[in-house]
Amino acid sequence: MNNKFGRNLIKVMLSLFLFLQSGLFLQAEEEQEAGYRLKEVVVLSRHNIRAPLSGSGSVLGEATPYEWYEWSSNPSELSLRGGTLETTMGQYFRKWLISEGLVTENWRPDGNEVRFYANAKQRTIATAQYFSSGFLPVANVPIEYHADYDTMDDVFTPKLTFMSDAYRAAAIPLMQARAEELQDSYDLLASTVDYEDSAGRRNGSLPELKDGPAEIVLNLGDEPNMTGALKIANSLTDALILQYYEAPDEKAAAFGHELDREQWQKLADIKEAYDQALFSVPMIAVNVAHPLLQEIEGELASPGRKFTFLCGHDSNIASVLAALDAEEYELADSIEQSTPIGSKLVFEKWADEEDREYIRVRLVYLSPDQMRTISLLDLDHPPMTEVISFRGMTANDLGMYPIEDMREHLQAAILAYGETAAAYGADIPASAGPIPDTAVK
Repeated sequence: MNNKFGRNLIKVMLSLFLFLQSGLFLQAEEEQEAGYRLKEVVVLSRHNIRAPLSGSGSVLGEATPYEWYEWSSNPSELSLRGGTLETTMGQYFRKWLISEGLVTENWRPDGNEVRFYANAKQRTIATAQYFSSGFLPVANVPIEYHADYDTMDDVFTPKLTFMSDAYRAAAIPLMQARAEELQDSYDLLASTVDYEDSAGRRNGSLPELKDGPAEIVLNLGDEPNMTGALKIANSLTDALILQYYEAPDEKAAAFGHELDREQWQKLADIKEAYDQALFSVPMIAVNVAHPLLQEIEGELASPGRKFTFLCGHDSNIASVLAALDAEEYELADSIEQSTPIGSKLVFEKWADEEDREYIRVRLVYLSPDQMRTISLLDLDHPPMTEVISFRGMTANDLGMYPIEDMREHLQAAILAYGETAAAYGADIPASAGPIPDTAVK
């Protein structure tokens, strides 16, 4: 057996093993045998593959002497591959809901049964549209967006709506602690993009990629931000990973370097650290995720609703999970370990034989091979999945929580917004306050 064939065989066997491990996801057998029926699904989705901002004069253009991939879409917009993958994911969800008896083939929902709501950016609207085409191919459902096209909707903008000096002083050290020990990843990134030979390094406009305290910036009305090496490295890593998913030639995607999966994950550690630092510290998360937490709670309480699709960004999923105090998890067969491109946080409402209701939460995503090969999905070839657990809560054997427990947990995260502001002497806008009458029913 030659080495190349052996490596390919190992890759195929590993993929098969991971598929078998994930095969329980959204399958009817286990839940139905236990007497559960699916009643409602609420999805918080990250947009699918998009083109990075890598044109002439951009930071990415200045940070490497190499030419970036020629994308099929404008900068920051959904790519052709991203649209195709999202349609396939929608088709999969359709097959799943049919298998669970929640919907019928060629379903055309009535009135309040379905809602699609996206941020007003092209990549989020388009993601929702492509998903809806696969999910409801004969229904032609409208995609809501509540801000001017190509601007950020307040619900999906992870911005700080309360602030005080005491809050800032308490949050920044916690955020900085999540952005440390990245030097090995920086070194791999620098060698992959030939950073030191870039125009930005030669003219002194770009910093050295080295470990050190992240320079966090927290201002009222803005998203959490940072300056310095990690911010530049995050932009480069994000573009490289998107290029890896999109470009047909895996070696060319790494500018001629042969990177194995472990090295791609090491690069992704930079992006993970950046997102974790800015959006996943709980006292920051309850601030920036507040509107989406209210939206999710409201959808789970909406009479007659069967399916909701909320489409935003990785920062939305990361902050919602942190605000809900999710347990740490490790994703099988994924470069990005927290919120892979196109991933979906799925809230499932189930009922048992005595009509007692439960909520289960899963993170659904595609493996790198599924993205790169544009794999078709069905019940026999599902996407990857991870059941999400929450601290302080007890689930049953299927990962489901009694709905009363999840209701209290959601409301506690929503109420933490005002409680945190009060604890640090910050004023909150009246429009952002909690809605105590909303309940998961």
